[in-house]
Amino acid sequence: MFNRIFVELAGKAGEPDRIKIDATHLKAHRTAASLLKGGALPRCIGRTNGGLNSKLHAVCNGLGRPIAMLLTEGQMSDLKGAVLLFDALSNAKELLGDKGYDGDWFRAALTARGITPCIPPKSNRKVQYHYDKAVYKKRHLVKNLFAKIKDWRRIHTRYDRCTHTFMSAIAVTVTFWL
Repeated sequence: MFNRIFVELAGKAGEPDRIKIDATHLKAHRTAASLLKGGALPRCIGRTNGGLNSKLHAVCNGLGRPIAMLLTEGQMSDLKGAVLLFDALSNAKELLGDKGYDGDWFRAALTARGITPCIPPKSNRKVQYHYDKAVYKKRHLVKNLFAKIKDWRRIHTRYDRCTHTFMSAIAVTVTFWL
């Protein structure tokens, strides 16, 4: 129910000119992962070097308000999360992302949709792409969103076993800023 409320409120914001994409880790408490791993629905808890984690991927508009969110296992890369969120990207003119989104196929897919990528190239890239550093500094708004979400104890440490329940809690916290 809360996920539908989030989708409805996020849809009323209109089409932004500039969108931002990023991901953050959410620590899973040991009680969230105590059940057997079998089941019809995935729990989206993965094992990383820091322990059990979930990863929240978010796409935000120019004001730092979320447009789309996705919960995955903690070990999933940012670029793979972007593939799952690609259909949710609006018809914006520009996308801001960090070095984790620097991939040739992702840049090509964005360009094919008419979206200009503002993504700094990785240091080991043979072809160093140019990006607007002044525009890239505005990416802090998506980090501010994650900081606001993590102020809630229930979010920064995941206690819920069920993915749907946890995403509903995230949707409730986010609706305060929509």
